[in-house]
Amino acid sequence: MKTAVTAGLFAATCLTLPAHADALDDIISSGTLRCAVVLDFPPMGSRDESNTPIGFDVDYCNDLAAALGVEAEIVETPFPERIPALMSGRVDVGVASTSDTLERAKTVGMTIPYFAFQMAVTANDASGIKSFEDMKGKTVGATAGTYEAIALEAQVQEWGEGTFRPYQTQADVFLALSQGQLDATVSTSTVAQANVKTGNFPGISVVGQAPFDTDYVALFAMREEYGLLNFLNLFINQQVRTGRYAELYEKWVGGDLPDLTVGGTYR
Repeated sequence: MKTAVTAGLFAATCLTLPAHADALDDIISSGTLRCAVVLDFPPMGSRDESNTPIGFDVDYCNDLAAALGVEAEIVETPFPERIPALMSGRVDVGVASTSDTLERAKTVGMTIPYFAFQMAVTANDASGIKSFEDMKGKTVGATAGTYEAIALEAQVQEWGEGTFRPYQTQADVFLALSQGQLDATVSTSTVAQANVKTGNFPGISVVGQAPFDTDYVALFAMREEYGLLNFLNLFINQQVRTGRYAELYEKWVGGDLPDLTVGGTYR
């Protein structure tokens, strides 16, 4: 009898509680989608001559905002600050070329992949490095917290010789490379080619591929926001199905369109 009464009181209490709006509702109600975007990572994110944010991730955020019926707000976020920006409430969603690692998934909710990167080696021309193996024993570096930085530092430790240096931004990495403070770096092939083509970093060249796994990157939001994460997953699916993913890739990168699926599994 006591159990029945308790259950009844609990049910009545639940009915009187106000419905809790989730992050998806909050974004739509606010009229603004705040996206964390890395703006020193061309062609994914950068600024044009008028200081306006441009790039694949910028367009992706704009597309997402349009799908939600709200305005997009690009929040410039360096690589190490992507997840802290979400956790502190400065942004709603990360559209920031973020590798979908299991470690990150302990903190934030990761979507299915929306982009996939191949890894390339870029070297200072004076270093004599012509391949990934030539990096052994050299001074190398990458942007702290990125997939390639974690993999490269582990490789240096495995080699047992050489030095790994972390940097805060991609611009810092390529400046150090151009100035001879680094012999080589590993970055996404898109970033490597874009930085070499700018002419802002003389004396460097893309010399080959790095034998690291394809870097699948995801959008991210607070891990308990299932409604928002479900919407983001469907949005990515729609971007591919409608051809918009292919359109943006051709606009900002060009070449063969990377497959976002992993063989033998599902997405």
